[in-house]
Amino acid sequence: MRSANRVAYSRWDGTQTGFDLSASDLFARMNDDLLYHGDVNAALRRLLQQGFDVDGQRVQGLRNLLEQIREKRRERLEQHDLGGVYDDIAQELRDVMDAERDALDELAATAANSGDERRAAITEEDVAQRRFKLDMLPPDMAGQIRELENYQFTSAEAQQRFDDLVEQLRQQLLQSYVNQMTDGMNNLSPEDMARAKDMMAELNRLLEKRQMESEQLPADAHEPSERNRMLDERLQSDFDSFMERFGDFFPESPETLSEPLEVMARRMAAMASMMASMTPEQRAQLQGLAEQLLQDMDLRWQADQLSRNLQAMFPDAGWDNSYDFGGSDPLDFASAARMMQELGDLDQMDNLLRGVNNPGALAEVDIDRVRELVGDEAARSLEHMADMARMLEEAGLIENREGRMQLTPRAIRRIGQNALSDLFKKLQQDRVGRHSVEMFGAGHEREYHTKPYEFGDPFNLDIQRTIRNAIRRTGGGVPVRLSSDDFEVERTENIVRSATVLMLDLSLSMPMRDNFLPAKKVAMALYSLIGSQYPHDFLGIVGFSEIAREVKPEQLPEVSWDFVYGTNMQHGFMLARQMLAHHSGTKQIIMVTDGEPTAHVDEYGRPFFSYPPTRETVDRTLEQVMRATREGIRINTFMLDATSYLTSFIEQISRMNGGRAFFTTPETLGDYVLVDFVEHKRKLLSSRHR
Repeated sequence: MRSANRVAYSRWDGTQTGFDLSASDLFARMNDDLLYHGDVNAALRRLLQQGFDVDGQRVQGLRNLLEQIREKRRERLEQHDLGGVYDDIAQELRDVMDAERDALDELAATAANSGDERRAAITEEDVAQRRFKLDMLPPDMAGQIRELENYQFTSAEAQQRFDDLVEQLRQQLLQSYVNQMTDGMNNLSPEDMARAKDMMAELNRLLEKRQMESEQLPADAHEPSERNRMLDERLQSDFDSFMERFGDFFPESPETLSEPLEVMARRMAAMASMMASMTPEQRAQLQGLAEQLLQDMDLRWQADQLSRNLQAMFPDAGWDNSYDFGGSDPLDFASAARMMQELGDLDQMDNLLRGVNNPGALAEVDIDRVRELVGDEAARSLEHMADMARMLEEAGLIENREGRMQLTPRAIRRIGQNALSDLFKKLQQDRVGRHSVEMFGAGHEREYHTKPYEFGDPFNLDIQRTIRNAIRRTGGGVPVRLSSDDFEVERTENIVRSATVLMLDLSLSMPMRDNFLPAKKVAMALYSLIGSQYPHDFLGIVGFSEIAREVKPEQLPEVSWDFVYGTNMQHGFMLARQMLAHHSGTKQIIMVTDGEPTAHVDEYGRPFFSYPPTRETVDRTLEQVMRATREGIRINTFMLDATSYLTSFIEQISRMNGGRAFFTTPETLGDYVLVDFVEHKRKLLSSRHR
């Protein structure tokens, strides 16, 4: 549960360590996941679960953090012994009785050595009676304390130790009741206890009123958090009055009723867990002790009533938790109460983190408590993970649409740029570089470079440079007289338009053979390359499996494989031809596949699948190849995991169409496709220039 002050800050003193996490770093780590699955919500969940590295430092994932939390719990249970709560008190009582017996022995010896037989006899009888009372004390602590409170001690030291023990126990028990509700009172005086009772009574009244208000709301009208907010608003005036009277009990200064109730529920649940974790004997001993020492029935009733009210409000706070302590380090009463609260908080962290499926849910984690119980590294990792969605939203990479995160157009471009960058890093050794065109021609796009005018150049005069040339030639003065030698014109980019359709195999064999991610990365890289370097070109995308379908560029990151069998090249070629028919210039189809044609659509548009391929499927596919060839469309095929049948079929396509076939692997697919595309563009530019 979340505390009122979740994050603490301190002045930088040079000892703190940390690292910067940018939205770009984060998005780069999600890139392959987004390419593979296409779901930013799933990518964030996997990043949360697995963690990631930044600047050589690790942001721990939830799996690792959960294991640390469970290890911290195991350490506490294996180190400590809850029996110390009972043993310490029992030992103190034994020490008191031993001191009294020593005093009785000394009293009897002194009387026996006095020479006064009557005194010795009376003393012996009195000592025997006192020893008998000590020997016959009840076995339980509460009974022993009850009898010793009516016992006349011989030893002043034993009397004082007993009185101190009883007062200490009474204070601990009283404090335990109050500590379940507040940290604001210590060393309680009678006046403090009276105010504590008044505070609990008023709080119980508020809870009863809250329950009545809750019953007036429709049970399914609001989410729990919204329901609590509405109830807090209705009771705000009553809560403000409560804080005016009893605000000193709550040093954290809660602003709404729900805030202190969560803390109280957690503390009372911890006390209930401590009792549940004891043996039946230990539990009976402490319960009897509380009844003996806390004679204030009103205090106990108010505390029990508050516990019942909070248990009804927070049934999942761990009221029935019990822990199996197996260590040897005994815990006293106060230490045991703290230990149970720590264990309860660790359980709460465990439950909360196990249910986290998006970074926003981490806002409910008490980071300061994680730092205290698990460590600085775990707290820092949670802070970074909690900020992930916010960072990506502020960077314009994702947006929240009806409770789900969606990629923005900027994110789609970034995925393509990252994919293109990854592939070009591998190509730099081949000096492919950015594939810049070092020719100038008479196109229509300004390039913002100039040249001296030559006959035949478009007369796109650069006025500023032309006048400067004239002034330099004449030496200045007005009017400025121009000659043809002064003319300087703007160069224009040599525009060669082409249209490309990428046919991407989405059949089930692609992910089964680990071919899907490289193929999709190529699609995103090609989309980015054309958009950034060849903005006048057209890129269409067709996904094909049992049937084919057009994929819009903005849909590409979310494209995944189809859970069907079938490689329908025929339908893919058909759609690709239809898309290219609307464009001029050179036209090509780039097909990436790992399987032979096993499906086609009939004249009614119905898909047909068969493996091995039927003659009809092959013929219908080659018919589309022939139509594409007649329409001037070049088909280049990139084969993954090529079988002898696939190789033979693709070679037949190449002979019919004049396109090329590449036999490649997932590791080199991107190299082949991008180099081929760029070389194709270079050849077109060269032919146009000539």
